[in-house]
Amino acid sequence: MTAAELFKQKFPDITETQRVFCPYRICPLGAHVDHQLGRVTGFAIDKGVEMIFTPTDDGMIEVYSCNYPGTACFSMKDELTREFVWGDFIKGAIVTLRQKYDVTRGIKGVIRGELPVGGLSSSAAVIITYMLALCSANNITMSQLDMVKTAQAEERDYIGVNVGKLDQSCEIYSRKDKLLFLDTLDDSTELVQAGTDMPSYEFAIIFSGVERKLAGSAYNTRVDECKSAAYAMMAYAGMDYGKFEEAHLRDVPVGIYYEYKDKMPMNWSKRAQHFYEENARVLKGVEAWRQGDLAAFGKLVFESGYSSIHVYETGSKELSTLYEIMKECDGIYGGRFSGAGFNGCSMAIVDPSKKEQITAFITERYLAQFPERKDSFAICYCKSADGVKLS
Repeated sequence: MTAAELFKQKFPDITETQRVFCPYRICPLGAHVDHQLGRVTGFAIDKGVEMIFTPTDDGMIEVYSCNYPGTACFSMKDELTREFVWGDFIKGAIVTLRQKYDVTRGIKGVIRGELPVGGLSSSAAVIITYMLALCSANNITMSQLDMVKTAQAEERDYIGVNVGKLDQSCEIYSRKDKLLFLDTLDDSTELVQAGTDMPSYEFAIIFSGVERKLAGSAYNTRVDECKSAAYAMMAYAGMDYGKFEEAHLRDVPVGIYYEYKDKMPMNWSKRAQHFYEENARVLKGVEAWRQGDLAAFGKLVFESGYSSIHVYETGSKELSTLYEIMKECDGIYGGRFSGAGFNGCSMAIVDPSKKEQITAFITERYLAQFPERKDSFAICYCKSADGVKLS
């Protein structure tokens, strides 16, 4: 059932509505570095989260989901505490927006996500969707950067995942057919046009059949390991340092890493290694994209995937298997798992003329190893898209 159909069913007397569409995102290069103020790349894709809604004057929230049972139904006058259900995301949006804005009008609506959860930053897409709907209902105007920071704050402070700005930035700044290049140190962005020799491409989204969940996973542990490496290196080198939570690997020159990498615990050293090497891959990848060299860009994506598995040390057995299969698949320029790597999905940049062969090749080999995933494993193809839109 579409969001519009469910809205008509739940609210048959309401005829005037608004629509938010927030795309999911993929990050071909720049994985696991945004929380350390690194450089990242990304695309929004033409699949995402849709919300049909109308404002309410009485401060009531009544939202239904096409994907999950139950209702997010409460008054803005209530204590907006977490219940660890899908409705927490709209509560978090209200709480976070209220830190800067007057939010009194509620919404009635229906929300729908197009693809299974895991690795496409569906949480950020849902948060941005709710925030834009609430801003519209309350006549709040936010800049793109303010929306990025506000959505990030909700996920960190209310949901409890210590994310960077990659997800929100891709879903807000992106434009169709352009590679988003973001430096999270200073929030500078560039939409990189592909060179004239760029061959045709699409994106494959390959679902392992296991949904991802970041909160409570090893994601926050990896962030702490990165910060520990930064803090330790600053101490070894005699650099000024302040609070642990304010330490980032971007604060430490790569030469300091080479000098002191063997003094740190192995896990800290490996997380730092991934950071510095991934930042270098991003710069090379942006230049390859600018030149239209998709083969070189794809090779860097495969290298990034290897580092995520073996150096940053994320990736479930399912995602690691998909990575190895993708490397052997004709028609795939480059691929890696998408997101933090704790289950979820993989992404690949593919030759559109070979989609049928790619689907058959990956499906046969993956299900041979994980036959229990046959009912939840899926492959879909998509294209790049613009960022979030209100209409």
